[in-house]
Amino acid sequence: MYTTLFELGLYGQLRQQAGRHWQDYVTHPFVQSLGAGTLPESAFRHYLTQDYLFLIHFARAYALLVSKLRTLPEMRMATASLNAIVSELPLHVDYCTRWGLNEAEMARQPEAAETMNYTRYVLDIGHSGDALDLLAALMPCVAGYAEIGLRLLNETSTRIEGHRYASWIRNYGDKTYLAGVKASLDLLENVGQQRGAQARFSELSQVFTTATQLETAFWQMGLNASEKTAALYPL
Repeated sequence: MYTTLFELGLYGQLRQQAGRHWQDYVTHPFVQSLGAGTLPESAFRHYLTQDYLFLIHFARAYALLVSKLRTLPEMRMATASLNAIVSELPLHVDYCTRWGLNEAEMARQPEAAETMNYTRYVLDIGHSGDALDLLAALMPCVAGYAEIGLRLLNETSTRIEGHRYASWIRNYGDKTYLAGVKASLDLLENVGQQRGAQARFSELSQVFTTATQLETAFWQMGLNASEKTAALYPL
């Protein structure tokens, strides 16, 4: 089953402890309508723009993680993730151009409150805590997107052929992306064993669940943008 990867180890414990908040995130109406191909394009464009701004801060968070790790193998793993994000940004920009968005325009856009709340929370956890705290804040995005991508790919209701969001769905179920997720989960597990994750589980769970809730708010931001557009331009 495709969820096996996400049910093991420390990550699996954190995911399970998040309970309904995790389900609210991975089955959010934004995700469901994206999978069905019914998500309004205005919602998707707004999401893409904010995701561009989000990725910049996410790269900063991974750069911070590298500085908080103690061994060269760990630093290499985190650096690989950082490089993947930095490399993803041009691909993200290229994808956005297909939706009528260019990098200069996206860079000029103000961060939505949901984007700012989420990214600054992750960075604050990173600055105030250690590498394990920061990994707990990062994982809902890293592994959550993989779970969502795989879920949509495996749902019989998803018709990829001719699907306007097919490339987005494929990207997060792609073997290359999943390999990166596996490396991040291994890093979380290794650092957790070194730094007493079980003794700190309650605090780590709070960080993980809060980041999960902020992910849910990020989806909702996209839907809210669509509703605002509909209000401004009623049929």
